[in-house]
Amino acid sequence: MSPLIETNDPALAAQDTILIDARGGQDSYQRYLAGHLNHAIYADLDQHLTTKPDDPAFGGRHPLPNIQEFAVLLGNWGITPGSHVVVYDDKSGAFSASRLWWMLRAIGHENVQVLNGGLQAAKDAGITLSTEAYTPAAVDPYPVTHEYANTVEIAEAGEAAQDPSRLVIDVRETPRYLGQTEPLDLIAGHIPGALNLPYINNLGADGKYLPADELRKAYDAAIGDVAHNEVIVHCGSGVTACHTLLGMDYAGISGPKLYVGSWSEWSRRDLPIGKEER
Repeated sequence: MSPLIETNDPALAAQDTILIDARGGQDSYQRYLAGHLNHAIYADLDQHLTTKPDDPAFGGRHPLPNIQEFAVLLGNWGITPGSHVVVYDDKSGAFSASRLWWMLRAIGHENVQVLNGGLQAAKDAGITLSTEAYTPAAVDPYPVTHEYANTVEIAEAGEAAQDPSRLVIDVRETPRYLGQTEPLDLIAGHIPGALNLPYINNLGADGKYLPADELRKAYDAAIGDVAHNEVIVHCGSGVTACHTLLGMDYAGISGPKLYVGSWSEWSRRDLPIGKEER
């Protein structure tokens, strides 16, 4: 199954498809109520897709929620192992939608897709939006059998960035990577040895992912001869990195891992900081 679904796909309107409107920000619920796909469940990044860190220096700003709590949440949303889940957000899938896609895939749920182009694509396609909150029928907690797969901790990320047989990709905007500005974390810069490949490069002018073959060329150029399962992707706090992980999956690249703590953790641990002039 492609990780992306288009607005003209009949599955988008199928009765057994579980739609999730995943957003972030303090006004996410108000934006949801202002217009969402019919029967879409509201999901908020900070409420549902992360846990509040005691200290971002250990886990970053958006650590993953407890796996059992996530299982209960999925049950409350009516999701079972056989469910077809479609997720979207109002940021071209570059924010909470790709994070939830990755989380579901990380627990072994394969039947999940992200709406290509997000809410704007639905609007452009003339899909009627709802302003009524939707509450699904709950089922038993999702039967998780393991922790989130394909993640790495801070030590492994640092070691991999210095290993020529491995690759760490930083998907943040280039000025943040270069150390020229840092709007969210305490210190600007990057993990020494990490390669910058901004997530925004995944998207065309229409807010949709570039064609799979174009993405594959760009990723292949960056990855080179490194084995795909030796690639680690990170961002500021483990959210937008999932946008690139989804893009890689769409391009036929499987195996890259997520460094969840990302720059928000690394930059708070008194570790080496890379900065470059360009």
